[in-house]
Amino acid sequence: MPEDLMRYDLLAQNALRGVVRDALRHVQKSGLPGDHHFFIQFDTRYPGVSIGDRLSAKYPREMTIVLQHQFYNLLIFEDRFQVELSFDNIQEKLFVPFAAVKGFLDPYVQFGLQFEVKMDEDAVAATEVNTKPTKSKSKVPKSETPSASPSEESPAVDAEPIASDDDANKPKVVSLDAFRKK
Repeated sequence: MPEDLMRYDLLAQNALRGVVRDALRHVQKSGLPGDHHFFIQFDTRYPGVSIGDRLSAKYPREMTIVLQHQFYNLLIFEDRFQVELSFDNIQEKLFVPFAAVKGFLDPYVQFGLQFEVKMDEDAVAATEVNTKPTKSKSKVPKSETPSASPSEESPAVDAEPIASDDDANKPKVVSLDAFRKK
């Protein structure tokens, strides 16, 4: 079999991460429609992830957040997203590069994606390249300071993350079937 010099596996993963980015852009612009909500799992050790010392100690490998009822100041950039959540009644700002995302699930429609996260020189460089937010007409404030109360148009997330370190060292493959009804 010929060697894949185009790296279609990486191209496909990057394209599918664009689905996550576009879904979050939609939420930034219009809020969560209907009963849609997202579980987003990410590698907390990935370059560019910023979750605060308290959360880093609690979730040293990976973390899953649920964007559903109470979240604030969701900002979508070309290479990452930022959101403010409350954990144990303490508001925290999270910065997550899309390359750090290991899984995305919208259980309302049973749509999910899984990604392989690789930390190499390219990944480190990619997290430092793009820092400008995408241009969208967001009703969510673009303030860099934490908000004391949610915006009227700002959808929300559940406060407690779901974290798992059990499968942190297992490779992940993009799979749509993992979350579909059989």
